[in-house]
Amino acid sequence: MKETDRSKTAQNVDEYFQGFSEEVQAVLEQVRQTIRATAPQAKEVISYQIPGYNYLGPLVYFAGFKNHCSLFVTNKQIFKIFTEELLHFKTSGTTIHFTAHKPLPSSLIQKIVQFKMRENEERDALKKQTALMKKQKPLSYK
Repeated sequence: MKETDRSKTAQNVDEYFQGFSEEVQAVLEQVRQTIRATAPQAKEVISYQIPGYNYLGPLVYFAGFKNHCSLFVTNKQIFKIFTEELLHFKTSGTTIHFTAHKPLPSSLIQKIVQFKMRENEERDALKKQTALMKKQKPLSYK
């Protein structure tokens, strides 16, 4: 199966990994296991034809390509927070690029996932608070 065919037809992450070299599969599996260990309550999905995780909204996505792998973090603020740790990796938009020969450290993936979890929790709490306030009747003054 060609890489382009695989990504379009994958129904789950295991299927997505098929067709990559064993070396790339090992790196992608390491990313997957790090995310799962850091956010066990997150739901694993295929979204935008790539593996991702949702926890109170999008958490992170990752993908393999011919010459590199990517972690999609969905928030540019992460690049400001983790500037030092990301110095040796190519970044663009909300994406961190890495290779099988120079993978992202698990500790950095954990920090990014933890940051995104807190961000999603804060956003969810704000949504709930706003919804509750809309349901409450205004006080009447006599």
